[in-house]
Amino acid sequence: MELRQLNYFVAVANEKSFTLAAKRLHVVQSAVSAAIASLERDLRVTLFERNAQRVVLTEAGAALLPEALAVLDAAQGARDAVDELGRGVRGSVRVGSLAGLDLVDLPALAGDFRRRYPGVELRLRVETTGSAGIVAALLNGEVDVGFLGVADTVNRDLCTRELLRVPQVLAVPAGHPLARRRTVAVSDLAEEDFVDFPPGYASRAVTDQVFAAARIERRIAVEVGGVENAADFVRHGVGVAIVPPFAVRGDEAVRTVKVKDEPLEWSLHLATTRKRKPTAAVRALTGLVDAHLRQPENRA
Repeated sequence: MELRQLNYFVAVANEKSFTLAAKRLHVVQSAVSAAIASLERDLRVTLFERNAQRVVLTEAGAALLPEALAVLDAAQGARDAVDELGRGVRGSVRVGSLAGLDLVDLPALAGDFRRRYPGVELRLRVETTGSAGIVAALLNGEVDVGFLGVADTVNRDLCTRELLRVPQVLAVPAGHPLARRRTVAVSDLAEEDFVDFPPGYASRAVTDQVFAAARIERRIAVEVGGVENAADFVRHGVGVAIVPPFAVRGDEAVRTVKVKDEPLEWSLHLATTRKRKPTAAVRALTGLVDAHLRQPENRA
């Protein structure tokens, strides 16, 4: 078993395609296919189910994936130890982030990181399926570190650090009857149409939990992928929304109202997976994050 084979195996597992894996690795597809076939012969198992539409891991492949990642991480750790004595931090860092995340100044963070660590390749990936998608990407080895929202408990397979607490308010159109209220109860919202985020987003989980506890079934008029999109739909009277205050601050067409006696709040976390030791490059990036946070109450 060679590191090259494991590297090709992880690439195919992540891309779910031999063609895309070859492009990612900058090799011809036949080289990837040959390496996987050789690995399957050595292990005497089939690692992927292949057909014209998809490539998916078999049970044996799923069992091998975390072990392959651990071996590759150990090899990278050995390189890091040598590089830090000579050439400095090298390697790559893949970062997963939420769509529309404005609580971290990602452009400033990326620029700061590149200036300090020019030998590290930094790749940022926006996950359109919310925090659940970032958790899956971390556990599958598709990203090395992720920014994700946490509504209640943290996945026990992740190592996380809370960065910010994000309060939520009710956003309504300026002409809505509730716009003149300072506070509302959850029961006041039973007949409202809602603009919300898809399942998998922390803010959606918080809202669902609050309404489930009150035994109120919400009507979701539209699901959107970012807080700025939610504000647009609220502004045009499509529905009301539970959002961070900064999402609608300064918008004269939208009013915010506090939902009383309810813990409408989620937290932003920085996460890595417990099964993989962070590389020197990952540690370097995570060490810069705090300097580029934007407090929710200070967002314009």
